[in-house]
Amino acid sequence: MSSAHDRSDHGRSGHSHGGSGHSHGGAAQALSAGGRHRSRLVVALVLIGIFFVVELIAGLLSGSLALISDAGHMAADVVTLAAALGATILAVRPDHSGRRTFGSYRLEVFASLLAVLIMLGVAIFVVIGGIGRIGREVHIDTGPMLVVGVLGLVVNLIVLRMLQGGAAESLNVKGAYLEVLADTVGSVGVIVAAVLIRWTGASWIDTAVALAVGAFIAVRAVMLAKEVLGVLGQAAPAGIDPSVVQSELEALDGVADVHDLHLWTLTSGMEVATVHLVVASGVDPHPVLDAAQELLESRHGIAHATVQTEPTDHHGCLEIGW
Repeated sequence: MSSAHDRSDHGRSGHSHGGSGHSHGGAAQALSAGGRHRSRLVVALVLIGIFFVVELIAGLLSGSLALISDAGHMAADVVTLAAALGATILAVRPDHSGRRTFGSYRLEVFASLLAVLIMLGVAIFVVIGGIGRIGREVHIDTGPMLVVGVLGLVVNLIVLRMLQGGAAESLNVKGAYLEVLADTVGSVGVIVAAVLIRWTGASWIDTAVALAVGAFIAVRAVMLAKEVLGVLGQAAPAGIDPSVVQSELEALDGVADVHDLHLWTLTSGMEVATVHLVVASGVDPHPVLDAAQELLESRHGIAHATVQTEPTDHHGCLEIGW
């Protein structure tokens, strides 16, 4: 779709990784969004992994479905954190095949999708187990249940604090954060159930708490799934209105028309744009290119943008039907 005139314009205007035609100066920032929290993911994985074993044993010994379900959720935490950690490592590795032209950054998004599937699986397991116990009297030893519930809450709060900052920057870390958050609610549920059962003697409370925790996990999974599918479906990044971007580009001096504007998210913190600008007759395309790049980066945080300029008599793009 580029004419010889376009290609020479790009060459003269500095079509480079730090210049005005095609910039990905934000790649390093995006790369570090999940990567700089890697050490915290390691510590979180170790803490959750150790306590999963403790909680599972306590749940089996006490007979508490709430505790067993929370242990199952911690097992999901272990898998999710391990996937998140692995994604941050693999995402920065260079592609030697030459086929992954965007690198492996999107592995972090797939790790988030895995977190969604695990959370939904745990929710289904808990709900099925809870329904199977309805109407049955089950003996529950509330002593170990209460102690392990409190310890689990402490561990989860520590991990939540460690991941909190990264959750705002990386969808991958956010998936791990939400998984641990759901488990924190599960620990609170275990504590509440243990206290109420000890006080009232009603074992059905354990089942009710397990079902409530399962429902909470499912809701959080659906919310995260919406974000993940938005990225995989190449929807415009949250907070960026394509119509506004189009209008702003059209308002630039020297721009006669804007078409083929595409905005999407490659991975957390790495928004991407491509656009064709038709430059008015007699206008130098170089300042237009610079202004468009500056607008996309300063106003919308899009550091990786491919901006193509075209003369008014260039109609190659109109031949494409999609």
